[in-house]
Amino acid sequence: MMNGGRKKKMALLHVDFFSEVLEKCTSMDVILPQNTKNQIGLKGNARNGKYKTAYLLHGMSDDQTIWQRRTSIERYVSEYGIAVVMPDGGLSFYTDMCYGLPYWTFFSVELPKICREFFPQMSDRKEDTLAAGVSMGGYGAWKLGLGASETFGAAAALSGVLDVSRRLKEKTANPVQKPSGFWEGIFGDPDGIEGSFNDLKYLARRLKEERKPVPRLFSWCGEEDFLYQNNIDMWQEMKSLGYIVETRSGKGDHQWKYWDQEIQTILKWWLE
Repeated sequence: MMNGGRKKKMALLHVDFFSEVLEKCTSMDVILPQNTKNQIGLKGNARNGKYKTAYLLHGMSDDQTIWQRRTSIERYVSEYGIAVVMPDGGLSFYTDMCYGLPYWTFFSVELPKICREFFPQMSDRKEDTLAAGVSMGGYGAWKLGLGASETFGAAAALSGVLDVSRRLKEKTANPVQKPSGFWEGIFGDPDGIEGSFNDLKYLARRLKEERKPVPRLFSWCGEEDFLYQNNIDMWQEMKSLGYIVETRSGKGDHQWKYWDQEIQTILKWWLE
């Protein structure tokens, strides 16, 4: 944008755009690197060359604005000189829904392409591309890493629903939060998830069998989180398959108080 005839860099943008895959308008918020010296409490760094890019995925109850409202993500990334994409994933579990929209195709194929067209300084190298998310978004992030490793070279989950088949069996055994048919609308028959493309264990085994490059993986979950055992068992499964996974746990339950801290750990793990 122009201000008094001088170019002024923008660090935070809200982008509304049309998705050919979803056949609808959707939104994302984007943070771009900016060199700053005099801004109180923030020293930005926009490095030369293409920007490494982190895609941050939200959980079930949120949208693309949550990372800005619950964390200081702009401040955390300012010193690294990276770009951040925060897209809206609806209640899709980042999946080509059985009775809904093809969000997996959107996130794994169309969104990175659109971002790199809108912002040519974003790197197209998988080594420079991270998917990270909380809860539902943690599942989505690992799914992008294991199912689209040619695009996403690293994936990180915070309190992720890593074994979605197990979680749905727990939910349907005592349905108190979502109306009947909600999960079927996303995944179809919940009993059919295990061994399908929506099963992270299946994706991990397939990636190894195909001898394709595997992503760097990170996972954190609080010891009081209802998904803690879900995570522990998944970590053991991944390690048994030969994956090197950076796993961390500690005091905490399912809330942003802990995810705000751990996203800083993820950025350091990925970049340093």
